[in-house]
Amino acid sequence: MGASFRLTAEAISGGMLVDVVDEREFEALVRSHGTMLVRLGAALTADPGIGEEVAQSALERVYVRWGRLDDPLAYARQVVVNLCRDRGRGVLRRERVGLPLSDVAAPDAIGEHDDRDELVRAVRGLPYRQRAVVVLRFWLDMTEQQAADALGVGVGTVKSQTSRAVRRLRQVLDAEPAKSLGGRL
Repeated sequence: MGASFRLTAEAISGGMLVDVVDEREFEALVRSHGTMLVRLGAALTADPGIGEEVAQSALERVYVRWGRLDDPLAYARQVVVNLCRDRGRGVLRRERVGLPLSDVAAPDAIGEHDDRDELVRAVRGLPYRQRAVVVLRFWLDMTEQQAADALGVGVGTVKSQTSRAVRRLRQVLDAEPAKSLGGRL
């Protein structure tokens, strides 16, 4: 993502006439948080390419509304979450060209088992809302209220979805060692 993901106000505007109070502030937002938005989109969709598209769309919306936003970063995160949810519902389907994302992790060069790969696969297997609360709460370290605001739900929903997600992750991750040993422990 590093060098291949470069986004500036000029790239986003695409010829649109937009009144932006301070374009440098927008570019600073993109430089400091653009990669995080891409990673958030990739984590929510399990596809880095879609993560980049979603982050680009979110930043376009931030750019257009810049002068009216109290917290542009919070708005951008909420747009990323909403666009990822809409993609999961099939609202924004379109043809994608490229290699499919492989669910098989590359073997560890040292031969040790990587728990992170297992966890990422398990999180990808969660239903969208559970995956979203896990990513927002534990990866972005948001409070319950911040996650609720980003998802457009109540704090109680965040708590219940977090509880269900953690329970499911425990079930899946506890079952993994049994599978890798042929069901014998």
